[in-house]
Amino acid sequence: MYDWNDLKAFLAVAETGSTLAAAQALRVSQTTVARRIAALEEATGLNLFERRQAGYALTPVGEAMMASALAVRDAADRFGDAAGAKSRDAGGTVSLTTMEIFAVTILPPILRDLRAEHPGIHIHLETTDEPRDLASGAADIAIRSTKQPSGGGLVGRRIADNPWTVYCSRDYADRHGIPHTREELAAHPFIGGGGYVWEPYQAWLRRHGLENSVVMQYDSASGLLAGVRSGMGLSVLPAFLADREPSLVRCIPAMSEDTTGLWLLTHERLRHVPRVRLVLDFLAAALTRLARS
Repeated sequence: MYDWNDLKAFLAVAETGSTLAAAQALRVSQTTVARRIAALEEATGLNLFERRQAGYALTPVGEAMMASALAVRDAADRFGDAAGAKSRDAGGTVSLTTMEIFAVTILPPILRDLRAEHPGIHIHLETTDEPRDLASGAADIAIRSTKQPSGGGLVGRRIADNPWTVYCSRDYADRHGIPHTREELAAHPFIGGGGYVWEPYQAWLRRHGLENSVVMQYDSASGLLAGVRSGMGLSVLPAFLADREPSLVRCIPAMSEDTTGLWLLTHERLRHVPRVRLVLDFLAAALTRLARS
């Protein structure tokens, strides 16, 4: 059985008259073209070209095969065009999971633009602080803040560093000043909780003797954001979004042990599904632009 690349070499030589010109058109070596012509002749048992000093000339048999070869190429081109159109026009539902704090801050304008550009895509957005198991089909795509993603078969990319550190509102800073050291933090009220993030957040407070400074607790990270915006006190928030909030001020630098990454993830079995690939690429581009702004 012949190889499709052998047939492409046959057509290129037939149309250009030489293996050198065909090699340039196909962007391969002249030796490769000659080898493919020989392989096609061996596979078909036909003598397709006369090798002349001036180049390659089709034999009568080769001439007779041209129409069939061109039909195969046309069919392959139509297949490629159809596949490309399907990929560009991919539609259907894509499930996306992320923490609520990202879902209510950075994602709405991105998903608005996705809808405008790809109206055939329907996003099902689940907001949860608990990582969903992509391997089991709990979601197609996840945006996670973590040091290293866990779960079998995950593929994706790290969009940016996303350290969690201490913030207050500008209004709070105007009234009470900005604490810049861990000693100064002890004189300010903290907003605790945060659901999934509370365990490491509480451990950080305990490690620095600040646990007794907590005056109120929320059960979600978006609650922490709301509390800080209100001027109630200080809290730990993800820098990827908090640094872009004009109403917030970062109090202290993030410590290396508190640095996580913002990850865009899917499962390996979904990475080439057109609608999932489209959303992944769109989100990656939008989040990367945001990270660089």
